[in-house]
Amino acid sequence: MTDARSAAQAGTSGSGEGHDSPHLSRKLSNRHIQLIAIGGAIGTGLFMGSGKTISLAGPSVIFVYMTIGFMLFFVMRAMGELLLSNLHYKSFSDFAADLLGPWAGFFTGWTYWFCWIVTGIADVIAISGYVRYWWPDLQLWIPAIAAILTLLVLNLPTVKAFGETEFWFALIKIIAIASLIVVGLVMVFSSFEAPGGAQAGFDNLWNDGGMFPTGVMGFVAGFQIAIFAFVGIELVGTTAAEAKDPEKNLPHAINAIPVRILLFYVVALTVIMAVTPWREISPDRSPFVAMFALAGLGIAASVINFVVLTSAASSANSGIYSTSRMIYGLAQEGDAPARLGRLSSRRVPVNALLFSCAFLLPSLILLFSGESVIEAFTLVTTISSLLFMFVWTMILASYLVYRRRRPHLHETSRFPMPGGVVMCWVVLTFFGFVIWALTQQEDTLRALIVTPVWFVGLAVAWALIRNRPAHKARYQAFRQALEDAEKS
Repeated sequence: MTDARSAAQAGTSGSGEGHDSPHLSRKLSNRHIQLIAIGGAIGTGLFMGSGKTISLAGPSVIFVYMTIGFMLFFVMRAMGELLLSNLHYKSFSDFAADLLGPWAGFFTGWTYWFCWIVTGIADVIAISGYVRYWWPDLQLWIPAIAAILTLLVLNLPTVKAFGETEFWFALIKIIAIASLIVVGLVMVFSSFEAPGGAQAGFDNLWNDGGMFPTGVMGFVAGFQIAIFAFVGIELVGTTAAEAKDPEKNLPHAINAIPVRILLFYVVALTVIMAVTPWREISPDRSPFVAMFALAGLGIAASVINFVVLTSAASSANSGIYSTSRMIYGLAQEGDAPARLGRLSSRRVPVNALLFSCAFLLPSLILLFSGESVIEAFTLVTTISSLLFMFVWTMILASYLVYRRRRPHLHETSRFPMPGGVVMCWVVLTFFGFVIWALTQQEDTLRALIVTPVWFVGLAVAWALIRNRPAHKARYQAFRQALEDAEKS
């Protein structure tokens, strides 16, 4: 098995010089992978959406984030074991196609692409709004175009350039959250008293209705919004084909997820609610800005505006990276036009990159749609959450088939999923619960009803291409490469 892994790794590695090789280049180091994983685990939803989540669930929001993080950790472990079982896999759409059939690779890859395009459009709109904070008279289309061009420029040179950019974007998020925790703890232990008379203290977590003040349904409502904060946690899986020493770096990044969730979500929100009683936290305002403002930091609004701007930019940057690699993989398997599978001399899938960036342009239309942008944003983020859950479900379904068909690979795995098949079913049951939770509010229910339209469209597209000779030939070449990597 070690020989097979080595052969597969050799087939996807290289210096990146020359363009005759059809493979991506392994240029992402351990620090890149670690920070990309952190950036994926810290969504813009934590900075901007946590206020609304707190208003719905109260202090029980802590358990909401812990529960979601706990469940998604097992999705990441399943993904990690599968990716390392054959290093010829470029991403999770590859093992879905291999284990579940070509339809699964097609549905997973294109759905993941659409997830990030939708999220990227929302991010570009958000970036335009954040930039306007400093220049209120600036036309919105200017920062939008600038953001799209910047994303293209950041991703065109080499994958290492993307890694460096994402490294610094993620570092800004970490510093912001760490600063909030430190400032908040100082306020708690110094018995800080807010202008309204509320005194900071950990007893604020339970002295106003207990940990579940809004009841069971309030707790359930928290899942509707909190799930969006975790989209992108699987991003590390799209770096598999470009990671140095993936057998070492991917497990380290995945295993650190629980610690990151405890620190960035649970500790940060605990400190926020200890400083400000949960009923006084506005659902329409970032609780991060509010807490820094309470601390008397006059530049808090500008600082947090910059942090949230970089968070949105990080999300969009990650989305463009992951969608371009996903399209590249789909082209290799025959599920996308062959020209989208071509690499530049620096081993960057430039055509796939341009293709994804072009689909961010609809954000310009939404910028001029007036008040409906907020409603559209809610609809879009819920659709995005549903589509990401579909991708996570396909990862788990692939793992279940892998365990049944290839038990020898599981037995020799250096990174086996804890809980195995049992935890797969536990997490799938949890996803069913989240879908039920989305039916409990009108706006999320509307998104739930609209989402199947995407899958109907995919089904039509699949019916049109599945029997084409060119598609079959490329898929057979993909399957042969996987078999050669496993046997060699």
